[in-house]
Amino acid sequence: MIDLYEVAGIKGMFLANKKIDNQVKTFITYNKGRDWRLLQAPDTDLRGDPVHCVLPYCSLHLHLKVSENPYTSGIIASRDTAPSIIVASGNIGSELSDSDISMFVSSDAGNTWRQIFEEEHSVLYLDQGGVLVAMKHTSLPIRHLWLSFDEGRSWSKYSFTSIPLFVDGVLGEPGEETLIMTVFGHFSHRSEWQLVKVDYKSIFDRRCAEEDYRPWQLHSQGEACIMGAKRIYKKRKSERKCMQGKYAGAMESEPCVCTEADFDCDYGYERHSNGQCLPAFWFNPSSLSKDCSLGQSYLNSTGYRKVVSNNCTDGVREQYTAKPQKCPGKAPRGLRIVTADGKLTAEQGHNVTLMVQLEEGDVQRTLIQVDFGDGIAVSYVNLSSMEDGIKHVYHNVGIFRVTVQVDNSLGSDSAVLYLHVTCPLEHVHLSLPFVTTKNKEVNATAVLWPSQVGTLTYVWWYGNNTEPLITLEGSIAFKFTSEGMNTITVQVSAGNAILQDTKTIAVYEEFRSLRLSFSPNLDDYNPDIPEWRRDVSRVIKKALVEATGVPGQHILVAVLPGLPTAAELFVLPHQDPTGENKRPAEDLEQISELMIHKLNQNSVHFELKPGVQVLVHAAHLTAAPLVDLTPTHSGSAMLMLLSVVFVGLAVFVIYKFKRKIPGINVYAQMQNEKEQEMVSRVSHPESRPYVPQTELRRPGQLIDEKVESQLIGE
Repeated sequence: MIDLYEVAGIKGMFLANKKIDNQVKTFITYNKGRDWRLLQAPDTDLRGDPVHCVLPYCSLHLHLKVSENPYTSGIIASRDTAPSIIVASGNIGSELSDSDISMFVSSDAGNTWRQIFEEEHSVLYLDQGGVLVAMKHTSLPIRHLWLSFDEGRSWSKYSFTSIPLFVDGVLGEPGEETLIMTVFGHFSHRSEWQLVKVDYKSIFDRRCAEEDYRPWQLHSQGEACIMGAKRIYKKRKSERKCMQGKYAGAMESEPCVCTEADFDCDYGYERHSNGQCLPAFWFNPSSLSKDCSLGQSYLNSTGYRKVVSNNCTDGVREQYTAKPQKCPGKAPRGLRIVTADGKLTAEQGHNVTLMVQLEEGDVQRTLIQVDFGDGIAVSYVNLSSMEDGIKHVYHNVGIFRVTVQVDNSLGSDSAVLYLHVTCPLEHVHLSLPFVTTKNKEVNATAVLWPSQVGTLTYVWWYGNNTEPLITLEGSIAFKFTSEGMNTITVQVSAGNAILQDTKTIAVYEEFRSLRLSFSPNLDDYNPDIPEWRRDVSRVIKKALVEATGVPGQHILVAVLPGLPTAAELFVLPHQDPTGENKRPAEDLEQISELMIHKLNQNSVHFELKPGVQVLVHAAHLTAAPLVDLTPTHSGSAMLMLLSVVFVGLAVFVIYKFKRKIPGINVYAQMQNEKEQEMVSRVSHPESRPYVPQTELRRPGQLIDEKVESQLIGE
């Protein structure tokens, strides 16, 4: 339907414009839409010439839009006090058109129609429809209007102003017996409004008497029973010109015997080509008894229901009316358990409402057992006690298997719901090394707060990959095949929330690393947050550059999380702007030695705040290069350190007892020569300061055997 118009004064009568095969046609119903038919076009036109229009190929079509302006008449009009008169604009043809619009009137409630004007007019009802006033729709000034005293069969032309008026609207005075109307407009586009009051009382010389009326029966193409009743109205005789006064309504109303035409298809049923109402494909008639318990009754539909406001009696009423029927005993079937909001997730520590739905079964004599999957279960004796749902609070995150079991004397049924209980993800921290070597496997781990939030999806972006790596685990391993700065991003999806963290890792062919420690007063000011660590890292780098004169491109400092405060110093290769090759490994060795020398001399320090000086020095040395901070490598580093300790102890024992062991003197003599040679190198004034070679090794290089005994001795 495109437009729907309820005809005033006649219950159950509607006009509607429907789109059929891309054509808009006007239909009429007298029983609230149960049956529709096209409008019969007038037999003659305004000039009296015959109109050749045969149903269903040609009919009358009306514009059913009501005016939004309260001061102008709508395109279609009807009144409660004039139940048989309908005035509308439209056209005759195969479909509704916006061209060739004429005015039509029906004085028998839409059974027959007459053409009254060839152009659109505003029509006003006066004296309960005893007088129809028509005024032309035009943008030009007018001075005439048209009156009809016989329901539009004939019209008389009257002048309402001596000067043509641009009409803006027409308004009838309130009251059932009014014969006064007001026309308002303006003489020109620059003039003020003009109001013209028209009083038609002088036209009538008397009030209507009983003999001035005739009976008229409401009907639909000869069928007198409309909405289950026969109604007879009184109408003024067309040749009598008298004032009607107050509307009396229907003279008589007699109920009709019910027929099939008084019934429409019930909910879930459709009318088929044979006229019968049969269940629609999506409707199961037995579902009406699903909430019915054994021993109770329900109304079993026949597929029909009487049209609302229909007043028919007897006849087929009993046959088509729904019958009370005893509720059958049924085994549980179609059991479902869902959340009240339809989601499969719940938040930890908050109420979740579970709804148990049963398609069939005795709802009163049924045992329902619900297991929430977290060690808690409840039981109910009937479904009616669970209409508002079952509320439960989960105190842990995870995926819980919620089961429901329904049993009665005729059978049982069960259902399962897998509920994901989560808590909001607040923070994501990406943990990975600051620097790594080319072609070495790097571990990246996403650290979450809180650590347990439920089912998560990790999306990893790294290197030059155009597609992400999606995992269910919070850590991955990968390699970089070329040098440079690389960005790693991890996105963690938790329910409707997505959080991410991004880190940058430097990749080089080789580099050197050193663990730094600080004077204890720095711990007093360490809030252990990323922003503070980044700021202090820049300050330490600046202090190292000032103390050593080494360009900043060679230095990377990263303050590590936790207490006591520690940092990692990386000595990096650098390519100058001319594009020459990077400095050789020997230069990295020299820079590392210089760094350690300055640190051991307490030459590296910085001022944290006025009056607070912090010293930077080399931390306790480890046996493995500190290029990977992940916990998985701590075991191998400890094993390497223990191996060095055992080898050193063995050398020390052999050195102490070399004279007592046969065949060992030659080795002892060679060892003494090596020690003397090394001491002479260290004491030479032009030689570089002594630096333990543990700090000068390349990544993966073992400790020099020459200094094993000295390390053990120290």
